Amino acid sequence: MAESVEMRAAVRETYGPADLSSVPVFAGGFINFGYWRSVDLAGPISVDDRVRSQQDLYRHVLDSAGPLAGRRLLEVGCGLGVGCALALREYDPGHITGMDIHPRQLDRARQANGALLEASPPKLRFVRGAAEGMPFGDGEFDRVYSVEAAQHFDDLVAFAHETARVLAPGGRVAVASFFTPDDDPAHAVRLADFLETYADGLDIARPVTLLTEAFTRAGLTDARAASIGPEVWEGWDRWLSDQWKPGTWPRNFLKAYQEGALDYYVVTATRPEA
Repeated sequence: MAESVEMRAAVRETYGPADLSSVPVFAGGFINFGYWRSVDLAGPISVDDRVRSQQDLYRHVLDSAGPLAGRRLLEVGCGLGVGCALALREYDPGHITGMDIHPRQLDRARQANGALLEASPPKLRFVRGAAEGMPFGDGEFDRVYSVEAAQHFDDLVAFAHETARVLAPGGRVAVASFFTPDDDPAHAVRLADFLETYADGLDIARPVTLLTEAFTRAGLTDARAASIGPEVWEGWDRWLSDQWKPGTWPRNFLKAYQEGALDYYVVTATRPEA
C-alpha cells in the first residue's frame, strides 16, 4: 500500500480548481460520457436524458460486476460519490467505499452525500487513495468497479495488481473507460493531435489489452473487454452538438472512434475462489 498519493498536474487542476463536475455537459454531478441506449437520439435531448445516460453507464458497470446485494464494494475514482449513492439506492450492497485521489473531490463527495454518511448503520465512506496503491487490506472487498477514471491512472499494471490484492476470493472487477483498440503507436499520436485532453496529459492513450493482460498476470481469471462504443460515442456527440460546433476538439471523440483510434470498453475479471 502506498504511503503517499501523487497526482499529475492536469489531474490536480481539472478535478480541483477547475472542478470538471461543474461543467454543464456533466449534468447531475456525474463525470462520464454516458450510456445512451435508452435515449432517443433523433429528437431533442433534455438535461434529464443526459443525467439518465450517466446513471445508465453506472448501472451497466454495476450489472457487469454483480450480483451486489450484501457485498462490500469499492469504487476507484469515485468523484462526487453520486455513483456510490446510486449503487446504494438500487443494488442493496452491504457497504460501499468510494476512493479518489483528489482531496477536493472527496470534500465535494462528503458534502453531496451527508445524509448517507450519517446513516445508521453506516454503509458508505470516502477514502483518499491512488489506483496504484490502495490504502486497504488484502481481500477487503467483494467487488471493485471504476467508471471513466482509468484513462487517468498512471500505471494500469499496478492498478491491476492492487485490484487483485484487495479483492476477496470469488470477487469481481468491472472497469469502464476509453482505450485504444490495439497497441499501434500511431493512435496516441493521432489522439494528441485532435483531442486536448490527450495533448495536455489528462488522458493517457493505452490499448485495452494492456488492462486485460495485466488482470490476468495479477492472477485474475476470465479477463474480458467488451466494446460499448456504439452506446457511448454517438449519444455523447449528439449531446455536445448543441454547445460545440463540428470540428471543435470535444466533438473529435466521435471522430477518433470512427477512425479506429479510440473506443469505449467495459473490462471485467474475477479472482478465483480460494
